[in-house]
Amino acid sequence: MPIDLAKALGYEMSGGVGQWDKDKVILYHLGIGAGVPQTDPRELAYTYEKNLKVMPSFAVIPVFGAMGGLGSVPGLKFNFAMLLHGEQDIEIHKPIPVEAKAESSGRIAAIYDKGKAAVVVIEMNTKDDSGDPLFTNRFTLFLRGEGGFGGDPGPKPGNAAPDREPDHVIESPTLPQQALLYRLCGDKNPLHADPEFSKMGGFDTPILHGLCTYGVVCKAAVDNVLGGDVTKVARYQARFAGVVFPGETIVTSVWNEGDKLLLSATTKERGEPVLKNTAIHLVG
Repeated sequence: MPIDLAKALGYEMSGGVGQWDKDKVILYHLGIGAGVPQTDPRELAYTYEKNLKVMPSFAVIPVFGAMGGLGSVPGLKFNFAMLLHGEQDIEIHKPIPVEAKAESSGRIAAIYDKGKAAVVVIEMNTKDDSGDPLFTNRFTLFLRGEGGFGGDPGPKPGNAAPDREPDHVIESPTLPQQALLYRLCGDKNPLHADPEFSKMGGFDTPILHGLCTYGVVCKAAVDNVLGGDVTKVARYQARFAGVVFPGETIVTSVWNEGDKLLLSATTKERGEPVLKNTAIHLVG
């Protein structure tokens, strides 16, 4: 049945209470490729509790489970097999602590009509146990076959890469078992582990999680352009453009644009785009 904007738009979703500790942070960092070389002090800052810091892209982890509530949104019935993760946007309100108890709440912030598909934006706000805002996530979901309901087509993509050579090009190899490691962070979709399931999805072999690629690219920029200073990231926006197969190398191109970095990412082996219209906005 068609999407009912009157029922779905603005619907409030419960993100619940969650918590994380140093082990969960370290596991996430290992899941996005940290720890190479294993004795490098810069890598140990992600993988050893002594001087641990938190990559801003970790903010997707505490709220990821709330996406399960999407199926109960009134006026928003669709086939989950036709869902694609289109974009991810994180705003960091203060540096993410290595241990915390936090509460999240969300809403259906926007629904756009793309003709052959609907685009749904879920906004999740997370506060620490003292009530201070920590971060805001916006998951943009692409629902194939659910368009044509007469809604707003939505804004055009921004953050286009400039027509010049990038200021930085960073190569990030992934492990053949990268998806098996990253799925321990909470995304157990069999598309990333089960060869038979991935074939049903149209892939010869399991693919890397899009949010894993999102984290790899964030780390590449933070480490190689921002001197490893995770506190310089105010916002991180990305549009998913393709897939990475575990074991491939992600090539991140970065353009310095004043108060933000513009990025794109491709696979080294196939030259295929994986992230575009991507930006890291810097703390002023």
